Amino acid sequence: MTTKLVLASNNAGKLAELQALLAPLGVELVRQADLGIPEAPEPHRTFIENALAKARHAARLSGLPAIADDAGLCVEAFGGLPGVDTAYYATTRGYPKGDDHNVTALLEQMHDVADRRAALVSTLVALRHADDPEPLVATGRAPGLITRERVGTQGFGFDPVMYLPALGKTFAELPPEVKNAHSHRGQAAQQMLALMRERWFASQP
Repeated sequence: MTTKLVLASNNAGKLAELQALLAPLGVELVRQADLGIPEAPEPHRTFIENALAKARHAARLSGLPAIADDAGLCVEAFGGLPGVDTAYYATTRGYPKGDDHNVTALLEQMHDVADRRAALVSTLVALRHADDPEPLVATGRAPGLITRERVGTQGFGFDPVMYLPALGKTFAELPPEVKNAHSHRGQAAQQMLALMRERWFASQP
């Protein structure tokens, strides 16, 4: 089993987080863009379907095992939206695509909303090859409250406005190791680490 996996994402933040989280396995993540692989279509309405589609696409075009993450923000007051459309959320509010614009759009849309509950959700899918009938699937969920303004300078995405009552801070106020222990992607990665260790890297009898 090769220790090189294709990450079906071009997001540098995701690469850094997942590389650190999967380091105990000696796994090297390679961004699909570095192999000349274009992004896959994401036509589905659930995180797991999109993650699976992205992983199959990257595995098929690279010939390597692949891991894909589909993540987003699910706001209670919006019936779970923007969900799978989180990356393009800003464009629905008249802003260019981008993390900072997403935060601006969210704060504007929630200006008069009393229910601030939301969750960051991450689904990770890993495949040994494109036609793997038994993908590894891990899901993490980090519930919290949307703040009324940005707080903190760490992280990326919605980290500056995602307040965690249990920690009394936003994700953007936390050092990376603490964030990784509590974040949606961190939870999913810890589950994935255990699954890979059990299914892919178990010692041969």
